[in-house]
Amino acid sequence: MANGAVSQSFELTSAEPQFRAWFACAAGCSGELPLNQVAYYCPKCGSLLDVHHDIDVLHTRSAHAWKQIFEDRYRRTSYPYGSGVWGKKEMVCPAVDDANVVSMYEGGTNLFWAERLGKQIGLEELWVKQCGNSHTGSFKDLGMTVLVSMVKQMIAEGTKIPAVACASTGDTSAALAAYCAAAAIPAIVILPRNKVSTAQLIQPMANGALTLSLDTDFDGCMKIVRELCTKENIYLANSMNSLRLEGQKTISLEIVQQFDWEVPDVVIVPGGNLGNISAIGRGFLLMRELGMIDRLPRLVCAQAQRANPLYRSFQHNFAEYKPVRAKKTLASAIQIGDPVSINRAIRALQSFDSVVEQATEEELADASALADRTGLFNCPHTGVALAVLFKLLERGQIKSHERVVVISTAHGLKFTDFKRRYHEGKLRGVASRHANRPVELPADYTKARDAIFRALENT
Repeated sequence: MANGAVSQSFELTSAEPQFRAWFACAAGCSGELPLNQVAYYCPKCGSLLDVHHDIDVLHTRSAHAWKQIFEDRYRRTSYPYGSGVWGKKEMVCPAVDDANVVSMYEGGTNLFWAERLGKQIGLEELWVKQCGNSHTGSFKDLGMTVLVSMVKQMIAEGTKIPAVACASTGDTSAALAAYCAAAAIPAIVILPRNKVSTAQLIQPMANGALTLSLDTDFDGCMKIVRELCTKENIYLANSMNSLRLEGQKTISLEIVQQFDWEVPDVVIVPGGNLGNISAIGRGFLLMRELGMIDRLPRLVCAQAQRANPLYRSFQHNFAEYKPVRAKKTLASAIQIGDPVSINRAIRALQSFDSVVEQATEEELADASALADRTGLFNCPHTGVALAVLFKLLERGQIKSHERVVVISTAHGLKFTDFKRRYHEGKLRGVASRHANRPVELPADYTKARDAIFRALENT
């Protein structure tokens, strides 16, 4: 890792050179580091780095002008600005030349009006931001396009980067492998053995990444990849690298844009390594600072009960934090006991009227299945967020008239084994209240007809 001395921020040649961004210490130390420097920690105190933008320059355009620019670019064909991420390039990563952007038209995902599910639970406006409707099937594409583009930029400038690596519970590895494959950059993914779904495991394999399956959990994989990237100059792609968060913060901007620049009342985000809740918070705060919105939503972080360090800290008003040993959970992507972005997440949540809540295995499985019955097809992590929504609504912490957005982090097709076992009643400790098993019959018309009409009578 090349920390080096604190240097002046820089600006690469781009279409709009007045916009600039740099790394700065997340804990507040003075100094700037250029985005094309391989650095993850503050050279003064060792804290993680965040990306900072020149707000004064961003203010040279009015809030109305920014909205119009984003509307004009959204889902259009002028590369790379049709991307939901790169259409907001000035607020994300202006330091990458357009020619070095590695984009797969990420973002622009459906904001699904879950009308039927909302009526069932007594909520007038329930929306699900389907971030899994993306190239590799998860929200991780939003951050990986920025990180891999920056790597491509650095390589074009002559920086020697032999490969890009990540530890992953599945989705990060898929996004890294795909974007590196598109950019012809070697990728290394380190996964915990037998703790990711087959659909998630096959993605980096198919895209040609060197895939290491280690006999440990995510936290063990993270420890190894951090050491690897520190000692060997391999570039780190996990969310402790804040370039990832810059892409993910566009979720906030896109939600507000899809609501015709109105702010929802509540946003619920599944939380594991806690980069996404941090990024989404940053997105809303940036829009308010630029006058694009005049209020903030309430922010809810939803954790699995078996991997809940942030929830435990929240119980003490974030006065203390202790890592936990994460237990096996159906929500495997958030099975993280020592999240990298814990301090970022706490800072973000303290800037909002926020709540952290947890969901049991049965609660998350039933919530996912109930939502599927209304036309969705949820990953178990979205199930965690939905289960938390149900709890907060029942307690009155969310009101029936409020506009609520649940962040769906990955496509349900990555978790078909979870769904199959749910409907077969094979998930340990889960009663599968919404199971829908096939009716097995001989190839007989009468028996088939009778079974159909018996079922219709009971609907």
